[in-house]
Amino acid sequence: MWFVKNPEWFDVIVTDNMFGDIITDLGAMIQGGMGIAAGGNINPKGVSMFEPIGGSAPKYTGKNVINPLAAIGAVQMLLETLGEEAAAKDIEKGIRFACTKMTSMAAGKMGMGTTEVGDLVASNI
Repeated sequence: MWFVKNPEWFDVIVTDNMFGDIITDLGAMIQGGMGIAAGGNINPKGVSMFEPIGGSAPKYTGKNVINPLAAIGAVQMLLETLGEEAAAKDIEKGIRFACTKMTSMAAGKMGMGTTEVGDLVASNI
């Protein structure tokens, strides 16, 4: 309840996989939808994993309607974790620019296709 009501109270949440999946989906919706939320399973002493919260969404394969910003944001988080601060900031700049050009964050309602959103990000890196 508090995560939904006051998400700014939390910097880090540690939970098991099932509840973590529920919370990350909930967090994605709070910040604009499943297409915008990037996630990371951070292990400061070993291998970490970065992914879009919405997963792979195979039912949309080849339709050019998915918001790619979550996947691009996951790469940005990866680079930041690896210490590639300049590259991470460049990607964040590209993401911010793309957001100003999109009519919505929702799949199929962005005012452009997946490839066009990706091109907007790339052109501003």
